[in-house]
This record gives sequence, structure tokens and C-alpha cells, in this order.
Amino acid sequence: MQLFAVVKKKIGVQNIRLGMYVAELDRPWIESRFLFQGFEVSTEEELEELRRLCKYVYIETDVEYAEGQAKPRGTPAIGRPAPDEFAAKRIGFELVDKAAATKSRASRYDDRASVEEELPRAREIEHETRVLLGSIIHDARMGRLIDTPRAKTAVAGLVGSILRNPDALICLNQLKEKDQYTALHSIRVCVLALAFGRHLDLTEEELNVLGLGALLHDIGKTKIPPEILNKPGRLTPEEFALIKSHVPRGVEILEKTPGIPVRAIEVAAGHHERFDGSGYAKGLSGAQIGLFGQIGAIVDCYDAITSDRVYHKGMSAHDALRKMYEWRRKDFDDRMVENFIQCMGIYPIGSVVEMNTGSVGVVISVNRKRRLRPRVAMVLDTHKQPYASIRVVDLMQEGSKPGTVEIRSVLPAGSFGIDPVQYLPLAV
Repeated sequence: MQLFAVVKKKIGVQNIRLGMYVAELDRPWIESRFLFQGFEVSTEEELEELRRLCKYVYIETDVEYAEGQAKPRGTPAIGRPAPDEFAAKRIGFELVDKAAATKSRASRYDDRASVEEELPRAREIEHETRVLLGSIIHDARMGRLIDTPRAKTAVAGLVGSILRNPDALICLNQLKEKDQYTALHSIRVCVLALAFGRHLDLTEEELNVLGLGALLHDIGKTKIPPEILNKPGRLTPEEFALIKSHVPRGVEILEKTPGIPVRAIEVAAGHHERFDGSGYAKGLSGAQIGLFGQIGAIVDCYDAITSDRVYHKGMSAHDALRKMYEWRRKDFDDRMVENFIQCMGIYPIGSVVEMNTGSVGVVISVNRKRRLRPRVAMVLDTHKQPYASIRVVDLMQEGSKPGTVEIRSVLPAGSFGIDPVQYLPLAV
């Protein structure tokens, strides 16, 4: 009987082919533009970047051996659990497996509008949702039932915008107001969950259920005193226990509300659970959390760590994705995190980037087919002086010939005093 083992093999970059799994580079990953520490080469763009950056890499390949022989030594691919791990957490993650296995797959959805075309509709939908959520929060505080039909209508509007072009609502997500954190956080989490669900090829019906759960995921916080929610200092054990109670309180509210699907409640129940069982309120782990619960956990965490609060300064989107990647397998399923990074883009909207020419710009929309080539609003010239007028460069149109303008690095938030929001196409 012939068996197979996975082993690492060193090859020159000129021999890399599509479909190979790159396990190691000839340099630290932090020096590359690849966020994934181990990935399958699925596009010509990735081939070009590896050949530009490296002299050699280590790939993972199957080696045949006979039964009874010692198994060849090798290291499992980072980001690819062993088969028994997959079996243990298989339920509910078929879509994630499919997306992770075929990153270059044809998506269920294509953009139907440009970000500029979609922004006016997205702004109106976001405003209507904001007004509705204010009413829902007030009703919940008063002990009244949630207006489920209106909530479903609002979510359907958000779903429609996400399907036309998710970048419009993602741009609007950058407008963060600290004094309205709870309400706007819920809308941002809903938008992020829908964008992530679109990336995972959820059906429109599933997106509506996911979005409803994400919009209402923090409804239990209406039962927590604001002075505890917004306390700038360290919480006492008693205060933290009160904060954590917002999860079961929220689940109770939603379970008593007519018309809320069970899978929508899964988002509220699971958004503070962690993959290794270290979260709350039930200490669930792995597949016990459920697909919608894990989506809720990832997008809730992402928005929280990229937002300014009274007790911390938000980090850049790029830094947040790197940090969440470090937390994979502990806090989040590694496949889920990798898919979320793909969804948001290697250079997320609002990232301040330096080009290979020395000029500086702000990413204003991602490229879902060529992740290293977003659209960038150029802000500073090669001498780091402001341009007389802002011009937008579509790196997809730049090609990949020598001398082509491309992104060299992502700069820390606040670099050169740049406020990314000022350069997003929000005035349309």
C-alpha cells in the first residue's frame, strides 16, 4: 500500500508554478507583502511578486512511501490543519473550506456598480439604518419588543448595497463617531459581516439572516449602565462580569422577539466566543461556535480594535489584520481569518501606503481579482509634498512592467498627518 506525506522542498523562484503551496520564504514574512504565513500560489500576480522578492522558497509537496516504511519528516502547512483537525471542526464550515481551497474560484457575485455609483444609495441606506437602530435601542431599553419587520427591511437594503459593491458601505464605515460607538459599531459590524458573507458566497437569503443577527448582536448592552460600558479605566471583576452578561441578555431579548431566526441569534450568542474555548459566555470552541457565530466574532473584534475608544486608540486596518492573523488557531479558525483578510484586501480601504516612487496615497477601493492592485488616491508627491489636486491611480491599469507604480509598504496610522477619511470618495 502506498501512502503520502507532506514534506518541504527548497526550489528557486524561477521554478514556482501555480498551485504550489509556499510554506517559507528566503526572508522573514514581515518583509513581504504576503499576510499569509504559508499560502497556495493561485494567481500570476503572486508568481510575479515571489519572483521579484525572493531567490528561493520552500514549498510543500507530497512524497510517496510504502506501508511499513518510516514516514518522511515534514512540517504541516501553516494555515492547513491536519485531516483529523478538519474532521473535528467540519460542521458548518464547508463554504470556508471551498473558499480556502480555491482562492481563484469564480465568485457567486460580481460588482454591479462602481464605488462612486453606489455611494449615494449606500449613504441613504446607512442613514435609514442608523435612525432605525436608534429606535430599536430605545425600545430595548424600555423593555419593548424589537420591530422585526423594519429591521429586516433595513438589513435587506444593506444586503442590496453590499451585493452591488461592498466598498461603498466599507468606505462609510470609516466615519467613526466615538460618542455613538454602540449604535454605529452595530452597523459597522453588520456591514463587515455582510461583506465577509458575500466573500464566502453565502446566498442572499443567508446574508439577510446573517445581517439581522449582526445588526442586533449587541442588543444586550442596552441592559448595561453606560458608565460601565464607557469606563476609561480598568474594570473591576464585578464590572467585567456585568459587561459579559450582555451576551446572554441579548440572546434572551432576541429569543423573545417574534420573527428572529435561530441562525441570526447565533451571531449574538457567539460573537465573544473564541476558537480555543477561552471566550464567553459559554466557553464554546471550534465548530461548536457555528459559522455565523465565528463570522460575528471576527468582524466584532476587527471593528473594536480599529476604533478609537475612551480607553484605547484604534489601530490601522492593515495592523489589525496582521494582529488577527497572529491570533489564528487561538481566537479564530485559521481558515476563517485567512478568508477575512482576502475579503478586506491586502491593502484595506483607508490604508495609507507609500509607492515605489516615494509618493504617498490612500487606498480608496480594493481589487477583488488582483489583491495587490487597489485604487489609490495620491496625496503626497515623491518629495512628500501635497499634490495640487488629488488624482486617483488604478493600479490594475498600471500593468506589471518595469517602472510601473506599485505599493511598496503600508504606513502607520497618522503618518504625515494624513486623515484617510478626507480622501475617500464620500462626497459623491
